[in-house]
Amino acid sequence: MSEEILIVDDESDIRSLLSLTLEDEGFSTVQAANAEQARDIVSKRLPSCAILDIWMRDSDMDGLGLLSWCKEIYPDMPILMISGHGTISTAVEAIRNGAYDFIEKPFKAERLILTVRRALQAKRLEIENQLLRARTAVYKEPDFIGNAPKIKQLKNDIEKIAPTSSRVLIQGRPGSGKETVARLIHNRSSRSEHPFVVVSCSRLTGEKADAELFGSENFQYGRRIVGLLEQAHLGTLYFDEISDLSANMQARILRAVTEQRFRRIGGMSEIISDVRIISATNENPQEMIEKGKLREDLYYRLAVVNIYVPELSQRRGDISLLAKHFVQQQSELLGKNPVKLGEDLLNALRALPWPGSVRQLKNVIETIMILSSDENKDPLGVSALPEFNTNNNTSDEGQMLNEVFMSYSLREAREKFERAYLISQMKRFDGNITQMAKFIEMERSALYRKLKSVGIPEN
Repeated sequence: MSEEILIVDDESDIRSLLSLTLEDEGFSTVQAANAEQARDIVSKRLPSCAILDIWMRDSDMDGLGLLSWCKEIYPDMPILMISGHGTISTAVEAIRNGAYDFIEKPFKAERLILTVRRALQAKRLEIENQLLRARTAVYKEPDFIGNAPKIKQLKNDIEKIAPTSSRVLIQGRPGSGKETVARLIHNRSSRSEHPFVVVSCSRLTGEKADAELFGSENFQYGRRIVGLLEQAHLGTLYFDEISDLSANMQARILRAVTEQRFRRIGGMSEIISDVRIISATNENPQEMIEKGKLREDLYYRLAVVNIYVPELSQRRGDISLLAKHFVQQQSELLGKNPVKLGEDLLNALRALPWPGSVRQLKNVIETIMILSSDENKDPLGVSALPEFNTNNNTSDEGQMLNEVFMSYSLREAREKFERAYLISQMKRFDGNITQMAKFIEMERSALYRKLKSVGIPEN
């Protein structure tokens, strides 16, 4: 996927020479003979970079005027000025008005190519800096952590899907890591140097929804708006929870996804946008379609490839690894020394139900870190767990010694306790009877009989 350079010059031979020079280096180009043609091109699609001649015949704007017009719409688009009649004052004015650099005619090909590459690299670095500032985090986005079989398969799928241009639908429970998967797909694709733009579908409601996604030219909001779809040009657009989209917005997105073009609100020209669409949902798409919450035709447009992210309760073997990772992460964020997690605490974490999946585990570790003392060097035990988690499991199987057991006879209480204990250990060891038997110090054959006697399936 080559980056497109807009060339604006009133001399056709100069335009051709610039175009051939850039295309030989792998860029694609589009040409305009005057400001009017250039504005028409820019209104339809966003070039990666522009080269503007300062003095142009038969043009309603000179290069400096066109520079200001472009910067008003696309402040981040790198623009180079070129002229055969340049002066120091003209070059200084161009730089002050937002031009990246000034090149004199006749130009040297090496200087032109180097300047274009530097301008594009500066744009990429600025986008990366904006993303880092927006995230307000002091650490880089981690890889998808885990060694469970389902996670290994997920990582393998990501590596296969990322290099393609296919649209992807990611399914999974809230907090399971769907956005992390989407970012990994983007980072491993040919679009990785371009923006990853997140669309919070729950926010696309009300009067400003269309303007936020598609942009606006009618200035009713006090300024021209460049929409999220346009901001993601050449990159990836991530729809977070598509089940929250209104029916009207689904129809508009369907057309934009299908045609790869759209119009800003109040605009007359169609904008061409080359984006990869990745969507996510925590609901069953077929049930959403049956309930009328999701258009079937939109689903088939978005779900060219389906990925399922397993919840934490389906990958309990990764809980210790994740917990230790979050300790280190929160240590850097909070400016505290990392704590040590004792084996009994890790065992308790592996046995909890985790309805909030990985996000809930992260929150629990953050709470532990906040409440822990830097002076304590010993491994933390079960008592360090927040109370709301230790009391979270109120099912018959999960209850430990509390007032409910007081209503049972000793034999009944013992049976209830044994069942709850064995179910917790089954969860902890992901159904691995050999490991479970070794830990609870029981022969495998005896454990099989005990599980059968209390009505617990072996897998």
